[in-house]
Amino acid sequence: MNEPLPESPPESGTGPHDLLIQVLGASISITAGEDPAFLDEVLAQYQLAIANTQGISQMKDPLKIAILTGFLLCGEINKLKMQYEEEHASAESQQAGEVREIDRIARDLIARIDRVIEETSPPDA
Repeated sequence: MNEPLPESPPESGTGPHDLLIQVLGASISITAGEDPAFLDEVLAQYQLAIANTQGISQMKDPLKIAILTGFLLCGEINKLKMQYEEEHASAESQQAGEVREIDRIARDLIARIDRVIEETSPPDA
């Protein structure tokens, strides 16, 4: 008779974890494959974002607050994405400038070496 083997508990930081989200009078339980500490941090950030939205909007309707919070968070994500892309482009431009400078120095050194060789070479007979 083949009985199923007992499942071993997931290692810390791996496997699915349950998270209870309680915001705006609603409770949702989710299972996610992220580290519980990470999930708790995300939930704390979301709760803070909701509190900020309530503070700036003076809205009372939970659905409207959730929608506006999601919208504002998407805006923040886009700002961070644009900032990253600008910094990445700037770093690439700086790197290209450094490569051009290295190339210029290398060509200058080669030209100097060529001049020294020409100056020290015996004249052709």
